[in-house]
Amino acid sequence: MTKLLALALLISNFSFAQEKDPVVAKVNNVEIRKSVLEQAFVQNMMFVSDKVVTKEKVLLDLVNRELGIMRAKQGKLDQDPIVKQKMEDVLYHAQVSKDLEPKLKKIVITDDDVKKYYSSYPEYRTAHILLRVRAQPDENEWQAAQNKALQIYEALKKKPELFSELANKYSQSTTAPTGGDMGFQPAVKVPPEYFQAIKGKEKGFISSPVRSQFGYHVIKVLGVKDFASANKDLYKKIVYDQKRDKILEDYYSELRSKASVVINKQYLQ
Repeated sequence: MTKLLALALLISNFSFAQEKDPVVAKVNNVEIRKSVLEQAFVQNMMFVSDKVVTKEKVLLDLVNRELGIMRAKQGKLDQDPIVKQKMEDVLYHAQVSKDLEPKLKKIVITDDDVKKYYSSYPEYRTAHILLRVRAQPDENEWQAAQNKALQIYEALKKKPELFSELANKYSQSTTAPTGGDMGFQPAVKVPPEYFQAIKGKEKGFISSPVRSQFGYHVIKVLGVKDFASANKDLYKKIVYDQKRDKILEDYYSELRSKASVVINKQYLQ
């Protein structure tokens, strides 16, 4: 094949490709091809909008996007520290998704999985009296909260029927007006220390003060939901999340084992 013939074939193929996927708009020197428009149009049609979705509107959105990207690059916005962090977040999530999607798709949740989980983490209805502390409290604040919680607990040991009244009076939770009643909550919706304090306890049990990240709780068990009454779809999601988290944990553990990671534990106090 002569060079002239090869060049002619290349030009012919290029022209055919352009006819098959023509340029529908040019933004400065950036081309927007029909295939890109079609894909964006289909995506827009999947969502409810207060405006009629037309190809012209979608194309203008694409044009606007290109203009915005050009302006950002001209202003070197990609070098802004906040933008760089957001871009790195996108890369991070995209890489994890790419690496783990095949494994995540293989997760299967059976009825036995759900039942086994629920036997260890049943759903309790509780009330609590919360003595709240700040996100970064000093030791004096912790001590004051503990002392008050102990005082309330001692009063309840003598008169447990006062729980609702004392919750209304002393609790710093939003549930104080209802006597501290939290309603039924899955274990994942309360601090782990909170759940451990009531696990296996009967209706009417009142805990000694329990410390969590929020402060000190005095907790009363108001009821335990049996498995037959539990929201099975909710617990399938909880079990799925646990299996997903195990895959993530193993994934990061392997990455750390292959990298040089140095942790200065003295700064973790």
